Amino acid sequence: MATRLHLFILAFIAFSVNGICNAQSVAKTDTLTAIQLKPYGRYMYNQQHNLELISSAVHFGVSFTGEECAVYVSLADTNAHNYLQYELDGVYQKKLRFNGNSKAPIVISATPGKHTIWFYKATEAHTGAIIIEKVAANKVTPLSVQKLPLIEFIGNSITCGAAADASEVPCSTGSYHDQHNAYMAYGPRVARALKANFVLSSVSGIGIYRTWNMDSPSMPQVYENVDFQVAQQQKWDFNTYSPKIVSIALGTNDISRGDGVHARKPFDTAVYEAHFVKFIQLVKTKYPKAQIALLSSPMVKGESGKILENCLRSIKTKIDALYPKDKPVATFFFPPMDSHGCSGHPSVEDHAILAEQLNPFFKKLLKDQ
Repeated sequence: MATRLHLFILAFIAFSVNGICNAQSVAKTDTLTAIQLKPYGRYMYNQQHNLELISSAVHFGVSFTGEECAVYVSLADTNAHNYLQYELDGVYQKKLRFNGNSKAPIVISATPGKHTIWFYKATEAHTGAIIIEKVAANKVTPLSVQKLPLIEFIGNSITCGAAADASEVPCSTGSYHDQHNAYMAYGPRVARALKANFVLSSVSGIGIYRTWNMDSPSMPQVYENVDFQVAQQQKWDFNTYSPKIVSIALGTNDISRGDGVHARKPFDTAVYEAHFVKFIQLVKTKYPKAQIALLSSPMVKGESGKILENCLRSIKTKIDALYPKDKPVATFFFPPMDSHGCSGHPSVEDHAILAEQLNPFFKKLLKDQ
């Protein structure tokens, strides 16, 4: 009897000590609500005060101490899936797939110590918002993006980093956004190389006056809407950021021959130029002091490439005449590229080449600010 009582007391003590340890462990886990985070890019807060990551490569960061950081993520569509990417202590790690119906958080493991982590949306606005509820970790605190010059990259699927990364899901399989990799797209690469901030305002398939196979929507129709959707009623607050440079790469889809199914008129240079001039005027109402930069397309070659470049030269001339006191529009013409990504898009490796080509161009523009 005494032996049983002794064992019971030892078991009770062991249980109590273990319970205290667990309680202390839980107590060391701090929580940041979504509203405490400091996202950079296009985002909004929903009625539940959760953070919705909207645009390609929109990002937020936290610091924490310990071995784990948990991010509570969801999607409006429980049948869908999406991707985040992350840097740990300044080093890029990988893409993270999660399902809309998952109840478990995304847990990032690290070695013991103090860490910084930045999360990026790998996909574009049209794949749906990634909803962040909270971040939990020991001594977790929000990080702010450094105060650096900002470049806004306006463009299409190339700017999104769409169809660039088939390392996990092969081309022609899965969903369209399975091969997205916004972090490795040319814009973020340029910004990181030149120590600048970036936002991506880009939509797959879109152009200045039509899409790759349809007459609409165009970028001017959706640019002011927070998620680049025609039906969206909520407008983006352009007072949120003040870019030094606004880079616009639109034309690949305007000059496209379409899908062979939908009726399509030949590329109209006059319509293209007129819409582009009006769009730049719209951008200038949002960012009066920003330097405008026009990029050609590495995917448009031969005679079509020459036509596109001539259009951009003409647009520059027209804008410079309309705004003689502003900095002249800058232009950059890519050399033709044979793409290695999915469905005729640049691959992750191709984006590295595009960024190397662009770095001197943007470096000079930033220096002249």
